[in-house]
Amino acid sequence: MPYELLTALMGFALVSSITPGPNNLMLMASGANFGFWRTIPHMLGIGIGFTVMIVLVGLGLIGLFDAFPISYTILKVFSVVYLLWLAWKIANAAPPKQGEASGTPMTFIQAALFQWVNPKAWSMALTAITAYAPGQTVPSILVVAAVFGAINLPSVSVWTVMGQQIRRILNRPKWLRAFNICMAVLLVLSALPVLFIT
Repeated sequence: MPYELLTALMGFALVSSITPGPNNLMLMASGANFGFWRTIPHMLGIGIGFTVMIVLVGLGLIGLFDAFPISYTILKVFSVVYLLWLAWKIANAAPPKQGEASGTPMTFIQAALFQWVNPKAWSMALTAITAYAPGQTVPSILVVAAVFGAINLPSVSVWTVMGQQIRRILNRPKWLRAFNICMAVLLVLSALPVLFIT
């Protein structure tokens, strides 16, 4: 891959990984509710799960949407419904008791599997393969996946740290509840653009 294309890929990976989206909003909520250390499996699930997703999309799943256009519509509907369910769970998360949040953060497997219904992840993966591995050769796909693997985890970690820092000021249950409702609303709003993408 030429240096200029690699530099552009790194910029795309950084911007798309660090900007708000379902993963980052859920990590911020998890950081606020469970702290940084308990959210590590969630972060690793996103980083590794998305890297695997890029490889599989590049190796042939991208052609599924061309061969069966209805599959993209089905994916959009399922993704939005699942995001609404997650938003409901975040909004109704119980306030912490005696300094510990009740419930459990998302696990590694749950976070990795979530990439497959995350509309932003699909958009990132399809764009990355189309723009930076247009020939869909194995070496170019692996380069795209490696760049995202290296950039994604530090980028999403920023959101967990922000959530953990916000937790310091959310020392009253009603404030944490208001924060969770706000995160749930933002998660729903992050799903709205999916409905208008053709």
